[in-house]
Amino acid sequence: MCTIVQLIDMILGIFTWILIIYIVLSLLLSFGVINAYNRFVNVVFDGLQRLIEPVLGPIRRFLPHTGALDFSPIVVFLGIWVARSLLAEYAVIPACAGAFVQ
Repeated sequence: MCTIVQLIDMILGIFTWILIIYIVLSLLLSFGVINAYNRFVNVVFDGLQRLIEPVLGPIRRFLPHTGALDFSPIVVFLGIWVARSLLAEYAVIPACAGAFVQ
């Protein structure tokens, strides 16, 4: 049980970092800091987009359209935070209580 909970927590942590990298890369591309025609940048951004968009897309349908601002990553961050908090609080057995770092 402890290993499954740790695996889920690790996957949520990795997804958080992937989302942060996607947001930063998206901002750098939109402001023209990084060349959008660079092949490496396109491959990395396309890969990140394929990982992130299936999660952000359904959330965008429920949020109101705010123009250039996209609040769906904030909703995903809050969801991940709640999921990790619930895992740390309720799914941890006493033997693996020290495995979680908040």
